[in-house]
Amino acid sequence: MVLNYDVIVIGGGHAGCEAATAAANMGAQTCLVTMDMNKIAQMSCNPAVGGIAKGQIVREIDALGGQMGLVTDATAIQFRMLNRGKGPAVWSPRAQCDREKFIWKWRQTLDETDRLDIWQDQADELLVENGEAVGVRTIWGVEIRAKAIIITAGTFLNGLLHIGRKQVRGGRIAEPAVEHFTESITRHGIRSLRMKTGTPVRIDRRSVHFEDCEEQPGETDYHMFSYMGVARPLKQLPCWTLNTNAKVHEILRSGLEDSPLYNGQIQSIGPRYCPSIETKLVTFPDREQHPLFLEPEGTDTNEMYLNGFSSSMPIDIQLEALHQIPALREAKIYRPGYAIEYDFFDPTQLNHSLESKVVSGLFFAGQVNGTTGYEEAGGQGTLAGINAAIKAGNAASERSESTFILNRDEAYIGVLIDDLVTKGVDEPYRMFTSRAEYRILLRQDNADERLTEKAYQLGLARKERLDWWIDKKEQIGRILHFCENTPVKPREINSALEAIGTTPLQFGCKIADLIARPQVTIHNLAEIIPGLKETLEDSPNRKQEIAEAAEIKIKYKGYIEREQLVADKMHRLENIRIKGRFHYNELHELSTECRQKLTKIDPETLAQASRIPGVSPSDINVLLVLLGR
Repeated sequence: MVLNYDVIVIGGGHAGCEAATAAANMGAQTCLVTMDMNKIAQMSCNPAVGGIAKGQIVREIDALGGQMGLVTDATAIQFRMLNRGKGPAVWSPRAQCDREKFIWKWRQTLDETDRLDIWQDQADELLVENGEAVGVRTIWGVEIRAKAIIITAGTFLNGLLHIGRKQVRGGRIAEPAVEHFTESITRHGIRSLRMKTGTPVRIDRRSVHFEDCEEQPGETDYHMFSYMGVARPLKQLPCWTLNTNAKVHEILRSGLEDSPLYNGQIQSIGPRYCPSIETKLVTFPDREQHPLFLEPEGTDTNEMYLNGFSSSMPIDIQLEALHQIPALREAKIYRPGYAIEYDFFDPTQLNHSLESKVVSGLFFAGQVNGTTGYEEAGGQGTLAGINAAIKAGNAASERSESTFILNRDEAYIGVLIDDLVTKGVDEPYRMFTSRAEYRILLRQDNADERLTEKAYQLGLARKERLDWWIDKKEQIGRILHFCENTPVKPREINSALEAIGTTPLQFGCKIADLIARPQVTIHNLAEIIPGLKETLEDSPNRKQEIAEAAEIKIKYKGYIEREQLVADKMHRLENIRIKGRFHYNELHELSTECRQKLTKIDPETLAQASRIPGVSPSDINVLLVLLGR
């Protein structure tokens, strides 16, 4: 049996779902191949979306016309905006979701997407002809052929589960591993390596003593994930905080010899920024306690997730240690924590479009590129889906470019992909705001400003989304114009300024000058300036979000303009293309390490070359001289 499509997506996780919907919405006849249609977009670890920098990625996916933000808003059971005590460059939305409802909302989204078919099966062999990927063959002998193939297999490729000294093959607990597909890819010259990740114990809420926890409520204000989101429909639930203690640590230390992380059983590297509880004990031996977060898995289940207690220790050690925590002294568990090792592919063998440099028409997205996190996977999936549709010749736009690439000053997704293909990974990659040098430009509030018009021109974002953004842009512009052109006089406002704790005026000024003060907000000024209040009230849709966006533009105008100047200067190097212009091994003016790294990565532009570890500023100057610049 042979099936024919434009694009095939292998794997129904977060990368696969975004890739499949993006490609189909751009006009490509798409087939999503998944092992279990009832586990679409399964949240294998924490049932939460967003977080530091990750929330910005989800906002970008939404601005591009992707689905993760909409699905998250529809299934959220707690929302928080992290880092509100800091500047807006690092404000990051995060939502706890109902795990099962998240799956079924994604399944509904896929079912309602035109030109998208789902095939429940397991890919067994990549089909390559004349250096081009042309399809896959499944374990049931079905041949599915296409012009572009996207691999989004998550942790399933030769997956191996660990609990203590016990090892079981699997892609997730109780789900089979994919055992031959990696080899059908590497035989064509693509390098694979191994990584490790883990997940914590799941607890029955009926056995928890919540009186010994501290309640952590969510926020119920206007913030959402999707720019077009509506009010969250599900009941909002609290999370709970608690801590480990010396007795917990003593029991865990007694089991280290049976920990696969420390007895040599696991050789691959785990995530530095989401370590197991045993790693925390070894890394921070003097800490008497570590924070834990008990989080609900849904509105209709007793299952709870113990954030901060990821472990692959023996089951009895995990349970005995948990019982030393007062709130969990009688805890019953649904399943223990476990670790998983799996194959991934060297991302330096990819172009920025996420297409392989080795096999034409073959794209990779998600954990198979060495990343960790649903959001990083979804962002890659969106870009891979876009570029696979373009490769298949089905882009709805009239773009002359053969790929769609986001720069580092355009999106966190651009930073993520550039880091992967330029620097590679030696541990599971997780996005942080500190990885983005232009983070004041890449705020969570302005992803639609950065990306929606691009996505509409591309053919991914629909007219409704574009109209929503244009209306928002006009409303922000109206507020900015009023604030920048409306004067206030000292006698009219000084008593009110003193009341809100800021220095009174000596001379008249514009409203924007007052908003720029750290003690002043656009809303407390609106209470004392009637014209400003009327201007804010004129925004019919999401007026609070629009007022916030305008206020950020006013307060941080100088910082934004300065960072934009720096980004514009870097674009000069981005515009200098060097791929195919040098035989680096013959350039003895460059350092040995530089020649080796440039030969391996083969960067597209001089700017990309400058970001490769081992390439120094003097090496870049040499290349500029050789280019005659």
